[in-house]
Amino acid sequence: MSMYDGGDFMFQAVPIFIGIIFVIVISFVLFTAIKGVSQWNQNNQSPVMNVRAKVLGKRTAVKGGGESRAYNHYFITFEMESGDRMELKVKDADYGMLVEGDEGELTFQGTRYLGFERQGLKAQR
Repeated sequence: MSMYDGGDFMFQAVPIFIGIIFVIVISFVLFTAIKGVSQWNQNNQSPVMNVRAKVLGKRTAVKGGGESRAYNHYFITFEMESGDRMELKVKDADYGMLVEGDEGELTFQGTRYLGFERQGLKAQR
């Protein structure tokens, strides 16, 4: 038995390990793509809804950064007249135009934000 016998195991294990990592990465990419297409299709099948709502909260989430480009995602939580709450992803311009406490007509389709038309003006102090 020579000191190189253990090296044979490494030459056999490394390609298997790389293959397993490759399968995991490809599976994750496929899962994410299928989930996105499924959500897109579900939104398209949903009716366009117009409801009275109030802006409850706003938040941002940063994706990426470091060695890659960072992306900001903007979310607004709405409360409908029924008391139900829904958080929707919105564009940066819509995020900047809405303020917590704004009331108006929310238009959405499934989980897709389509717009918010403010009703009346809040009293200024």
